[in-house]
Amino acid sequence: MKSNRGAKNRAEKLRKEIDKFRYEYHVLDKPEASDEVYDSLMRELRGLEEKYPDLKRPDSPSQRIGGEPLEKFEKVKHKHRQWSLDDAFDFSELQKWEEKNLRMLEKKTSQNTQNVAQKLEYCCEIKIDGLKIILTYKKGFLVRAATRGDGITGENVTEQVKTIQSIPLKLNTPVEIVVVGEAWMRRSDLERINKEREKEGLPPFANSRNAAAGSIRQLDPKITAKRKLSSYMYDIDDLGEEFPETQTKELNFLKKLGFKVNEHHKLCRNIQEIEKFFRSWEDKRKRQEYGIDGVVVKINQKKLQDVLGYTGKSPRWAVAYKFVPEKVTTVVEDIRVQVGRTGALTPVAYLRPVKVAGSVVSRATLHNEDEIKRLNLRIGDTVVIHKAGDVIPEVVEVLKNLRTGKEKEFHMPAKCPICGGGVRKEIIKQSSAFSTRELGSRVSSKPSFSAAHYCQNKKCFAIEKENIIHFVSRKGFDIEGLGEKIVEQLLSEGLISSAADIFELKTGDLEPLERFAEKSSGNLVQAVEKSKKIEFPKFLFALGIRHVGEETAVLVIRNLRLAIGMDKIKNLDDIIHYFPKIGAEDWMKIKGIGNKAAESLQNWFNDRENIELLRKMRNSGVRVEIPKFQIANFKLQGQSFVLTGELKLMTRDEAKEKIQTLGGNVSSSVSKSTDYVIVGKNPGSKYDKARELGVKIINEKELIKMIS
Repeated sequence: MKSNRGAKNRAEKLRKEIDKFRYEYHVLDKPEASDEVYDSLMRELRGLEEKYPDLKRPDSPSQRIGGEPLEKFEKVKHKHRQWSLDDAFDFSELQKWEEKNLRMLEKKTSQNTQNVAQKLEYCCEIKIDGLKIILTYKKGFLVRAATRGDGITGENVTEQVKTIQSIPLKLNTPVEIVVVGEAWMRRSDLERINKEREKEGLPPFANSRNAAAGSIRQLDPKITAKRKLSSYMYDIDDLGEEFPETQTKELNFLKKLGFKVNEHHKLCRNIQEIEKFFRSWEDKRKRQEYGIDGVVVKINQKKLQDVLGYTGKSPRWAVAYKFVPEKVTTVVEDIRVQVGRTGALTPVAYLRPVKVAGSVVSRATLHNEDEIKRLNLRIGDTVVIHKAGDVIPEVVEVLKNLRTGKEKEFHMPAKCPICGGGVRKEIIKQSSAFSTRELGSRVSSKPSFSAAHYCQNKKCFAIEKENIIHFVSRKGFDIEGLGEKIVEQLLSEGLISSAADIFELKTGDLEPLERFAEKSSGNLVQAVEKSKKIEFPKFLFALGIRHVGEETAVLVIRNLRLAIGMDKIKNLDDIIHYFPKIGAEDWMKIKGIGNKAAESLQNWFNDRENIELLRKMRNSGVRVEIPKFQIANFKLQGQSFVLTGELKLMTRDEAKEKIQTLGGNVSSSVSKSTDYVIVGKNPGSKYDKARELGVKIINEKELIKMIS
């Protein structure tokens, strides 16, 4: 039935009033209406929309839990890479972070350290212990919500995120924007849900972060809605207009758009003020409804952020200043050795189960033989453990006064515990995994040397298994359904002996195996077929080359042509042909790739067995996609550009891509180091700034001449 004018006006007023109550309750935490009033208005709105389907709108409050259950989550590529932050665990590490930035700013801005330090401001924000979400709005309407995933690709969780009442479906201003924030669960709701799960015989969530992640990843958005998640937004990834000049202005801008922003952020003029703010939250954090695991420190001025830029994995201008992780005591009941994909033998402490930082721990890494000697650890010892960065359990201290005399010393095996092959020692340079604030004066923050043990048998079952598990992992070929137990089963049955064999599997090979039926065999073969098309960074990561992680893989593809001068890499055939010719010194031309990674890349691609593995993958139909963003030549190398105003002949994104393709850099703010400001129609303050600093200003036609 088509609505009349009266129904249309009534529905519009209801939507505005309901959204006003939602904003007051879930964003401002100042409810002006009772739940009964809110529910009554919502019932009336739903009734009108059911009676008059033409009244339904994507931003209607009724659409928050209207999505149907999904069969699975769709993978989506982020418009901008989602970076992770480096950690600082004590004030000395914070000082080192600042000193490093000051040196770089001094070099890039031609100012002395004292002048730069006087201008620096820091925005300190509470680090919420939740699930990172990335929201995309078109003309002010929410069109997509995604999880972080591996930083490049996440999962589409739009219907689930719509159920979070503090997230607006329509912004106060119709902007094009991508925002980043955290979804989290209240402690009181966590307790309620865990009681319900225990009644149903389900394991309780370990902490609010796990609960938030589990809630967002519910295929049925109605279940997510019942979990009553909240949110805080803290960053803008993309904006269809001028970016705010500072991080504090960015937070205020987000608030004006209608997002919930954590009010406990502070502008600090120096790191002493940061430390004071940090200390004030050590106790206060325990009284909040949300989990807090530290303070995020960001350089406030966007123009300085642009100057500092990013390393291979994180922004230089931000750091996560972490609180001391929780510590508990337990007993080491045994020490066993695990063999990793590089052949490294790692001793692992098997502990009397104990709860730490919200989860039950029964194992802890001991790193290597030297760490055991440093701790003077024996089987049977009572130890102190913590979660480094609130994630990885580690043994930090042995309580020797509690020894009974029955404790046993541990020695690394002379032979591989899996294959019986020979073991070699390798001296490595390392930094302590712990900070002085966590452990006192017992651990030096200076690099030290220690001996690592490696299995010498390249065909060791454990090495092959771990290599293949790494190969098919989410950050690699991402083959759904091919987990650790299935990989082990396929190796044991002789169906695969290398990663390349996976691409030859047929349903007939799998159906006779335990755990497999016709449907599950078909699903796995289908997943393998789907994975054959893969982007280069994920492909390089999947190969498991030592010292080459996902960040290095991204660095390689973004800089391959610029640093090495190669423009012929278009597919796997080219990789097989050209990569063995690249020496370590060439790999090191790429900023961010050090000596160890360069040598590993050279050695891996000069190994005949590895090249044969690549040929086998190619013959099985594996296609490696080289991302569009490549450096075509050196024409604009080292030159910095800023775009402002509306361009006629191309979009700003297209202009940015063309500049980067020619080796140029595009910044969001104007500084003395800017070479060109490209001005379109209705330029903003960047144009005035360029005139003030004497930066060269060009128009769109002049840019086209430069890039032709």
